Amino acid sequence: MPVLDQSHLQSILVAVLDHTSSILNQSKYRLVGTGAALLQGVQLPTRDVDLLMKEREDVDTLDSSLSSFECLTPPTYLSEAKQYYANYEINGVEVGISTVEWETDSDGIECFGRGPWEHYILISCGPYTVPTVALELRLVSEMLRDRPDRYTPIIEHMRACGCDIDLVRRGIQSRGLPQTLQEEVLGQLKGAPVG
Repeated sequence: MPVLDQSHLQSILVAVLDHTSSILNQSKYRLVGTGAALLQGVQLPTRDVDLLMKEREDVDTLDSSLSSFECLTPPTYLSEAKQYYANYEINGVEVGISTVEWETDSDGIECFGRGPWEHYILISCGPYTVPTVALELRLVSEMLRDRPDRYTPIIEHMRACGCDIDLVRRGIQSRGLPQTLQEEVLGQLKGAPVG
C-alpha cells in the first residue's frame, strides 16, 4: 500500500463520504489513527485510513454503502480485540471501519470510551467536514505503542500549534505509561500554546 500524503488522504476520505454522507452523520464516526494526525498537518507515515464508528449497526450500514469497492474483510466481530470490524480497498488504499468495545472512564483514550466523541475537531475535506480525533489522544496511542518516530512529530506539532496538556496527562495516566516517559513528554509539552 502506498504512503499517503495529505492530498491523497483527503481524496480517499472524499471517495468514502461520496458513498456514505447521506447516511452517515458526524456524530456516528471519527477519523482516527495516523490519518487523523496527517489530516491535522502532522507528517506521519500513513498507509491506511481508520474510521471509528459509534455502533455496530453503523459498520453494517457503511458496508452496504461501500459495496462498489472491494471488501477485504466483511463486518465481523473480533473477540480478542473487542472490535466489530470491516476493511475495504478504496482507490488502492485500505480503509478500516470498526467499533472498539472496551470500557473505560477515561476521556483520554483515542478509540474507546468517551474520549473520541468528546475530543475532536472538524476539518474541511473537499465538500465535506470530517470529525477527526484530537491529536492529544493520538499522541497517547503512539506513546502506548512505544513509537517515538510517531509521537515525536506529534509533540513538535503540538508545541507549535497548541494542545490541551491536561488531556494528555489524563490519557497517559489512564494507560499506565512509565513515569519517566510521562515526565519526558509532559516536559516537552510544557509551555506549548493552549490549543
